[in-house]
Amino acid sequence: MTAPAPDTGAARVAGLARIVGEALALTSGDARPEEAKEIRAITDAMVRLLIGTPLRSEGQLTIVSLATEAGLRRNKLTHKYTGLKDLFYALAKANGDRPGPAAESARTRRQQADLVRVRAERDELRAQTQLLARVVQVLEIENHRLKETNAVLQRHRTAQAGIPDLASRGRPTL
Repeated sequence: MTAPAPDTGAARVAGLARIVGEALALTSGDARPEEAKEIRAITDAMVRLLIGTPLRSEGQLTIVSLATEAGLRRNKLTHKYTGLKDLFYALAKANGDRPGPAAESARTRRQQADLVRVRAERDELRAQTQLLARVVQVLEIENHRLKETNAVLQRHRTAQAGIPDLASRGRPTL
């Protein structure tokens, strides 16, 4: 893994995690090589999370994310490597409890994608609302015309009601 850029606060904090991890791995490496491997995995995961380049997790600065990033069970950090857990929390606090730029950019990309989707839905709903408003207006005009036509027909029928219909009377008998 390459060293993080030394000019950022997150990089300095990650460098400290790497140094402490290497020291712990060296001290336990001769007696228990499996522990040394786990310590290196945890400190490498710390570095990735602190500089914001997670490989296996969502990038949050939590023990769950750290365990996921290291490829270990959470209880390894909460029960066996409590010193590394405390170190991670201290380094995260020194980093301002914010993930590095890559995790923030991933979150930003998700938020921007959501924003694009929500804006598209809003535009679609606006278009549908305008269409429905036009349909309602046309129906109101047609309704008004039908009412006028009905009124004319009613007046015409009333006018015809006063005139006797001679054709329907039948023929007078002689």
